[in-house]
Amino acid sequence: EAMAGRCDTITLTIHEDGSVSVQDNGRGVPSGFNAEENRPTLEVVFMILHAGGKFGGGGYKISGGLHGVGASVVNALSEWMEVRNCHEGKAYTLRMERGEITRPFTCEGDSNGQHGLYVRFKPDDTIFETTVFDYDTLLKRLREQAFLNAGIYIKLRDERDADVQGAELPQRL
Repeated sequence: EAMAGRCDTITLTIHEDGSVSVQDNGRGVPSGFNAEENRPTLEVVFMILHAGGKFGGGGYKISGGLHGVGASVVNALSEWMEVRNCHEGKAYTLRMERGEITRPFTCEGDSNGQHGLYVRFKPDDTIFETTVFDYDTLLKRLREQAFLNAGIYIKLRDERDADVQGAELPQRL
């Protein structure tokens, strides 16, 4: 979305419970029904490998990710994942736990002028040796992305206590 000029702000937050959220102010994910997969498009994006919008049908002219596997892989490797999608004036939600839907795709009503995608996930500690996010590693990676994507406002927030890291945080990378 940012590379296509449809988003200018991305916020990554490390939460106290060890989860991470990523929010953008893009268009959001089309929330209609995917006839090919016989399920809502939002479920397809987060549940099926190679389902990214840039594959087939010319959905995106600019591609900046892997081959449509990012969201579904993060979902599969997470203890839980929650999605709030604001698209065309409506807000939609979905929750998955260990790769399975636990709160189905739901239209929550009007988005109150919000648009974009909010994804929050917690890495599964039965899969990973460590699930603690390193602030400095994320900061370095986001600085690289900021350098490569001029004009994008990228924010990194760390809500963990000061002993973990991140008392004074930059507003813009």
